[in-house]
Parts: sequence; structure tokens; C-alpha cells
Amino acid sequence: MPKPSASKAAAETGKTRRFISGVVEGFYGRPWTMEQRTELFQREQKWGLNTYLYAPKDDYKHRMYWRDLYSPEEAEKLVALITAAKKNGVDFIYAISPGLDITFSNPKEVATLKRKLDQVSGFGCSSFSLLFDDIETEMCPADKQAFRSFAHAQVAVTNEVFKHLGQPDTFLFCPTDYCAAFCTPNVSQSAYLHTVGENLLPGIDVLWTGPKVVSHHITVESIVEVSSVLKRAPVIWDNIHANDYDPQRIFMGPYKDRPTDLIPKLRGVLTNPNCEYYPNFVAIHTLATWCRSGGGQRDVEMSDDDDEAGSDPRYSPRRALTLALTDWLQEFLSTDQPGGPRPLNPTHLKKESSDEEPMQTDVGDPVYVPGSGDNPLFTAEPLTLDDLQLLSELFYLPYEHGSTARTMLTELDWLKAHREAVGEAETEMTAEWRSRAKCFDVMCVAVFTMFNRLSNAPNRSILYDLYNYICDIKSGVTLARAYVKQLGGQSRPSGQVMTDDPEPWGFRGGLSGEFQRMLPCHGNRDLFRHPPMTSVYSIRPFCPEDKTEIQKIHMEMQRGEAKAPAAALPALISDGLAGGQLCPSPSCGLVLEDERGVCGYALGLTDATAAALNNQRALPGDFPSMVTMQLHPRVTEPAPARRMIGSLLSLMKTSGSRGVFCELRQGDRRMFDFYSKLGSFTTLKMAGLPRDVIAMGTSL
Repeated sequence: MPKPSASKAAAETGKTRRFISGVVEGFYGRPWTMEQRTELFQREQKWGLNTYLYAPKDDYKHRMYWRDLYSPEEAEKLVALITAAKKNGVDFIYAISPGLDITFSNPKEVATLKRKLDQVSGFGCSSFSLLFDDIETEMCPADKQAFRSFAHAQVAVTNEVFKHLGQPDTFLFCPTDYCAAFCTPNVSQSAYLHTVGENLLPGIDVLWTGPKVVSHHITVESIVEVSSVLKRAPVIWDNIHANDYDPQRIFMGPYKDRPTDLIPKLRGVLTNPNCEYYPNFVAIHTLATWCRSGGGQRDVEMSDDDDEAGSDPRYSPRRALTLALTDWLQEFLSTDQPGGPRPLNPTHLKKESSDEEPMQTDVGDPVYVPGSGDNPLFTAEPLTLDDLQLLSELFYLPYEHGSTARTMLTELDWLKAHREAVGEAETEMTAEWRSRAKCFDVMCVAVFTMFNRLSNAPNRSILYDLYNYICDIKSGVTLARAYVKQLGGQSRPSGQVMTDDPEPWGFRGGLSGEFQRMLPCHGNRDLFRHPPMTSVYSIRPFCPEDKTEIQKIHMEMQRGEAKAPAAALPALISDGLAGGQLCPSPSCGLVLEDERGVCGYALGLTDATAAALNNQRALPGDFPSMVTMQLHPRVTEPAPARRMIGSLLSLMKTSGSRGVFCELRQGDRRMFDFYSKLGSFTTLKMAGLPRDVIAMGTSL
């Protein structure tokens, strides 16, 4: 029997329905825990939000097995959750998603749906939602005979359930076409939406995500358009902070790109945020600030000049973000579990007087004081507001990076594009390159500092939700920093840059990343857009005019190997070849070129006996010939190097050589790794070899 109408009674008394504001737990993935939801209700009450929509896609009795009633144990948890919501003034909306397999025309199916919602109503829930999102639109044969369209089928069942529940004050309907992108041919001409608007009972509100599933902007004009079709103001289900579609991204930027002029045009706004509970502090906090800022309210002081020109005069995303991060910092600094990091406090180490045998704990243990020659104690630096600001800017929003992230990408792109300035005579361009490289390095160090402070923050629950993300960004920044230092000659070239067998952190994304890189559109939707740069290399014979460029590369690589500017490097036989004192044997010299000129060389002596004697070496009997190869740091691909050394060895074999050797300084890990991974070169013993010099050879 239908229950008394709550919404009709409210209409008859002229009661104003409050603006719905809060959180929807509607993502795909592991649902939040009961403890986290209870904490969420407390936050919502504190920040002025009033609604929680229970719709976790992977709660199997919400969606996949929607017909099944809750067990006594599950019922007990839901009762406790609904009670906690009421205690904090939060409207608990129970959503059910039967669209995967319901037969709309079958009375038994509708009765089963009513029975399920009656059970939840018995738990104390008075607000409900029917969701028909992300389902197939093809009706079964029975439904095709009973209804004119899919929309008619959904509306008929929704109206019947709404009346059965007594027309509750809050009853939400999620259409299958829940954003403008899904409407055919468009919003104003959508037959589906027109059917919903004309036939859905007026007490039922409609959920809408905006122009897209994840909408960059939601404008007043777009809401006016859809409201006219639906014949009611929609409730925005906002996915701007949702991350269930990309496991490598998380969003901690402010709620933005929705003018507060929207508020009078809407029935409400619910954010469907990140799957991870704790990082949603910013998303929910800034939404609350946005809601309070609408309708002329100025609950939070906002300054027009602290955000972008032409921004909303009632709401500043930048200011809202700072307020949220300031509050979040206090949670980071609170210990959430026993055994978490805490500052060393001598007062905690005093023994309390007791006649009982003390437990074996660290309380009362003597404080270790390092001696004058010992390592100092590690001291965790406290997390700061600047660290959280940086964290937010690195993990901002789906359609934009934060300011620091944009700056880092811009600087890295510039440094890469102008890398030819390095190594030339000191010019204004060289000075600018080094200055910008230094600034980039400072930004990289700030990321590492932020990572270390976050890793040592007392609140481990927040850290564990963030850890995979901050490890990933630290790794990416580390690679970028090493690349810039290598371009600038500030560090020895990494062997990883030259190898096609890198450590797994050198290539990202697993199988999904490989699929994406194989597709022609990969990268064309990067937030930092720039045409891909692919170097084209050519190998040609050495000529005497190449000596100057070869000497430059040789000297630059020597500087990279030196630990200090004045460091004395052990002499190599091949120094004479690269330095121009010796000439390579006929047809035994090759040069590598790219679009900017010479970037590598491979030179050989078919008979190195005299050169070895001059350097007080005794040649291994099976390796009478010598080779040397070097590449400029800007050559980051191993393939050109392999082709060049392969060609040189072929030339030397043709010239009669039966085996070649090369000498390497131990500091030249790049070339040592390269020769080692060729598979043919092995380490040799050579009489007279200086300390810190390695000889390697291969038979031809």
C-alpha cells in the first residue's frame, strides 16, 4: 500500500526544499569503509553540506545483485550508517541501480524492487534514488511490447516506486542519457530527455553531469537549456574530481569552472570524487566553500584580485584551495594510529613510579645520543602548507595542471628544445639555458622535499592513499632532472639513457601504456601539448675536418667523468685518437650526426702496437686492434650507437683485424654498460693498465 506523500505535504504547506549539497559515493572500485563514511558525515556537518548519496558501483547488492535483500549483519551496518548521517544532519540517500537486467514490464520485478527499498526504508532511510546510468539501451522483447521507448519504461517504473514510497521529499532519478554528449542529436532535441521531462512526476529530481561525463565547464546557459527540457532544475552529479577511469591520476585541485550564478538555477550539487577517501579533503572542502559563496552569500572572505581576471566575484578557487589545504595540514600532522611517527619529546621518556614490573616498551629506554664521529640522528622535517600547495598543483584537475606543474613542463620543453646552446662558447643563450636549468632543478628538489615530508607525516592513513601517486611523480621528476643535468654536462651520462634494457621504472604504464604508445593518437590530448620530437641520425665516414667536433665531444665527456674540475684522469690509449694526435686507420672511422651536427664518433686502429707501447701497455695477443666510441649526452637512444659500433667492427674485420679492444675509465658507466650489453665484449686483463681503467675486447 502506498505510503503518505511527504513531498506533496511539503508542497501544500509551501515549504521550501533545501539546496542539495554534498557527496555521492558513486565510483567504480573499492567502496569506502563504514568508519570513513561516518567521518565524512562529520565533515559535511562542519562544512555546511547536507547530503550523502550511497551509490558505490561495486557494492554488489546496490547494482549487480540488486534483487537480494540485505543480511542481518549488512542491515546492522546500514542502520548504523543511516543513524550516523542523521546525527550529523546529513540526508542519507539510498541509491539502487537495477538497470543491468531488470525487465520493466514484469510486475514481479517491480515488486522485488519495491521490497528491496521497503527493507532499506525500515532501516530509517527516507530518501532514495533510482539509477539507470551506464547500461545497455536495447530493451528486451517483453519491454518492447509494453513501452514505446526505453525512456517510457524507466519513467513508468520510477513513478510507481516513487508513489509506493510515499513521494519522499528527496527522490533522485539518474537517466541513461545523463550528459549532453549522450543526447541524440542534442539536448534540446533529445526524444529521451523530452520523455523524461514530460512524464516523470514533478517531485522527482534528475541527476545530470553537464556537457560531458567529466565536464570541464558547466555554464548557466547549458543548465537553462536542460532545465527547459526536463521541466525542472537538475541536481549536478559532478565528476570533476572522479579518478576511477585512470589509476595513475588523482585530483586535488579546487572545485572550479562552475560559476556561483549556477546555484539559483540548480536543485543541488553532489561531487563524485576520487576513489581514495582521504585525498578528497580538498574536493569536498572547496565544494562547500563554493556552495556557501552562491546567492550573494559571503561566508568566506574572497578578494577579487587574488585569482584570475574576470573570475567569479563571489568565489575564488585559489583562495578556497588555500583554506582547504590549511585545514588539511592539521589532519596530516595528527597521529592517526599507534606507532606512527612523532617528534622526539623527552617528557615522554620518563618512567612513572610503580611497584609493578614495567611492560617491555620503548618508554623509559635511554635516549641514544650520537658521538662526535657518529652519524647524526635522522630528523623528519614537518610538512608545510607550501608542500601541500605543491602536492595539489602536481595533481590538480582532469583538464589542467597546477601552476607549478605547468611551469616545470614549460621549462623542460624549453631546455630540451634549446639544448644546442650547451657546450658552445659562453653566450647570452648559454647563460639563459643554465639559469633556467638551475630554476628547474630547484623545482625538482622541492618535489623531493615534499615527498620526504609527506612520507614522514604522522597521519599514515592519508599517506597510504597518496603513496603510489607521490612515488610515481617523484620517479618521473627524477628522470627529468637527470636528463637536464646530463644535457648541461653537470653529471656523468647515465647508462640508463643509452640502454634498451632499462630498469622497470624507466618505462611507465605497463601493458596499458604500451597499447597507448602504439596508437596514432597517443599524446595528442596531453594537457601540455607539443608536437613529438624524434631525432634523425645519420652515420658517415670520418674526415679530417671532423677533428674539432670530435675533440669537443671528447673533452665534454672527460669533464663529465671528472669528480672535480681539477681531477686528474688516467690516460687512455684512445685519448690520442679522440684528441687528434693519432689518425684512425684508413676506412676505420665513423661519425654520427643529427640535425645539429656531429654528435658522436667511432674510431679504430687496426694495429695498436705502437700506441700501446707509447702508453706502456702490453697488448693481449688476440686483440691487436683498438676502437674508441663516444656520444654527446643529447644522444639518448641506443640504436644509433649500436649501428655505428657494428659498422666499425665490420670495417676493421674487412681490414684484416681478428680482434679489437677498448679502454674505459671506471667513471664512464654509460659506455661500460653499453659495451657490456652488446653481448660480444668481455673484460680483458692487460699488463700496464692504470688503476681505474678497464679493458674490454671482442673477437672478429
